[in-house]
Amino acid sequence: MSVYQDIPPIKIGDQAPLFSLKNQSGEEISLKNYLGKRNVLLIFYPGDNTPGCTKQLCALRDDFTKLKELDIEVLGINPADEKSHQDFINNYRFPFDLLIDKDHQVAQKYKALKFMFGHESVKRSVILIDKKGKIIFLQRGLPKNQEILKALK
Repeated sequence: MSVYQDIPPIKIGDQAPLFSLKNQSGEEISLKNYLGKRNVLLIFYPGDNTPGCTKQLCALRDDFTKLKELDIEVLGINPADEKSHQDFINNYRFPFDLLIDKDHQVAQKYKALKFMFGHESVKRSVILIDKKGKIIFLQRGLPKNQEILKALK
């Protein structure tokens, strides 16, 4: 049972919770900086350099041109540190930032947590936020990129 159960669930149509996190270079990245300018795709994933997460983020890398054409900023989020994120980016040439959610504070806001083996961990979640800050796509697990893109049409 999570200590965060008092946080209401999020759903499509909700205003996205604001957040600020550091990226792989130590720069502060804030959701509010994208409002009115870009759509934002949040990818909550369990771990850097793991098979499932690598496959997921490589698929986003491979479709990055399409995402950019639709004004989508991709942000990967998990609790790994700067070095882990930078190594992951270097290994797979990701053209997007990976954010450090060390204490799961942002994952809590987006209900992207689960308990496994007695520990809290990131629940794979994909959330697309439009330029107005509304959640327009939300799926737990591993949706196909085409499903995500349909939300903007």
